[in-house]
Amino acid sequence: MSLVSRSCTPFLGQKPGTSGLRKKTRVFMEPGYLESFVQSIFNAIGSAKGKAFVIGGDGRYFNAEAIQEILRMAAANGADRAIIGQNGLLSTPAASNLIRKRGADGGFILSASHNPGGIDADFGLKFNGANGGPASESLTEKFYTHSQNLSEYTTLDADDIDLSRVGVSELEGMVVEVVDPVADYAALMREIFDFNRIRALLADGFTLSFDAMHAVTGPYATAILEDELGAPKGSVLNAVPSVDFGKGHPDPNPIWAKPLVDLVMSPDGPDFAAASDGDGDRNMILGKGIYVTPSDSLAVLAANAHLVPGYGKGLAGVARSMPTSAAVDRVAERLGLDCYETPTGWKFFGNLLDAGRITLCGEESAGTGSDHVREKDGLWAVLLWLNILAERRISVREIMQDHWQTYGRNYYSRHDYEAVDSTKAEQMITDLANRLPQLPGSEAGNLVIATADQFFYEDPVDGSESKNQGIRIVFESGSRGVIRLSGTGTDNATIRLYLEQFTPSEGALHMETQTALVGVAEAMSLITRLHDICDRPAPDVVT
Repeated sequence: MSLVSRSCTPFLGQKPGTSGLRKKTRVFMEPGYLESFVQSIFNAIGSAKGKAFVIGGDGRYFNAEAIQEILRMAAANGADRAIIGQNGLLSTPAASNLIRKRGADGGFILSASHNPGGIDADFGLKFNGANGGPASESLTEKFYTHSQNLSEYTTLDADDIDLSRVGVSELEGMVVEVVDPVADYAALMREIFDFNRIRALLADGFTLSFDAMHAVTGPYATAILEDELGAPKGSVLNAVPSVDFGKGHPDPNPIWAKPLVDLVMSPDGPDFAAASDGDGDRNMILGKGIYVTPSDSLAVLAANAHLVPGYGKGLAGVARSMPTSAAVDRVAERLGLDCYETPTGWKFFGNLLDAGRITLCGEESAGTGSDHVREKDGLWAVLLWLNILAERRISVREIMQDHWQTYGRNYYSRHDYEAVDSTKAEQMITDLANRLPQLPGSEAGNLVIATADQFFYEDPVDGSESKNQGIRIVFESGSRGVIRLSGTGTDNATIRLYLEQFTPSEGALHMETQTALVGVAEAMSLITRLHDICDRPAPDVVT
């Protein structure tokens, strides 16, 4: 075993985004690529010397090999301790919990979230801070700056650590602790939820199906839903993590989790169904014959959280990302809670959570969370729904109908245009941004534009500013359209178009969503000129 420094060229990766650095797996496997990014992180945080890090990932292709190299580099850079999930597995929320519980200085989370896995698919790496949340924008900017001036990285010439056995070993003076990836997370869930009530609900014949999508939540869901809460064996589907997610797409939406949707929509389907994604931080909620949008789910959870022990004293406040529907705003207004609108990216919720200004938060992209960790948490959202169902003893459909009758309904949909030519996508956004001042007061289809702007956010805690976070078009009817470029893909650009129409009318509660949004969709098509500029007549995915 020996310490070695290896020269490298300046790192050529893009700036890490809200979800860290994502590239094709083969890019991360190139000699020096992963190492250069890791060394840049160590340099940016003032070295690894004497520090403790949590390390784990979603088990996708190259996960195990990357963890071994990060361990060697951490030891070579003087780290004091590394805490790793057994077999290199840790869901993102479980990693956040471990960072906080162990008082670690940060964590390396290896995942490309809901993107496909495999040697020809996607890989990702992000660094979470000592609060358990994603690195701030200022810190990710430091990662990039250091990467552009890097000339060498430091590692060890050493054998791999056995990650299959729970226990403690040593690597060049660094303590390496392999832990059960589920144990600490399950203990946290017991503190928040009334497991006895959920257990009684299931014992009374309430049925559920959870699709782990061959991803990291399989072991967590099996241990908690089946082994502890008593759901019948087989309730957790696709429960064994796979390096390529069973050759599937681990994104919990009606497109990629269609077998689960078909199951719950069938006459003999379960009373409740849910799914999570590659790294376990997203969720999809369904009831017999009904799909619950992420925006509606956040609103329902905010309205009912007081029924759950962990939130029995009420909520400090709530927050949503700007593209997320305003359904939760109506709950906050009724309950007298502060409601914050942030840019997309979980890091923006972190300051609000740390300052105690909010308890619940969520994004339209199937992410929901609370102050129990500093990440969105898929299985936590499922347990929160189950605890509410156990208390109210009515169906998911009945909960949704009651909610809409109480607060009104925000019809909402997201249209994704994937792998769009980046030049055309940028042209479309630039063209629209230049026309924003002239839009208010003009007509688009049958709608009149009230306001049009680029979303600007000033953090109420530290005063930091985030510009150009998406374009908002608000119509005089109260409907809304939002368009932004997403940073979650690795091929070209993904354009996300968000459509929203609020109706307080009980008579409109059962309209088909896309039908309710026809006018908004037509108006946004005319305003953005997306179809003409990008030569994309229809979205690839509608959720």
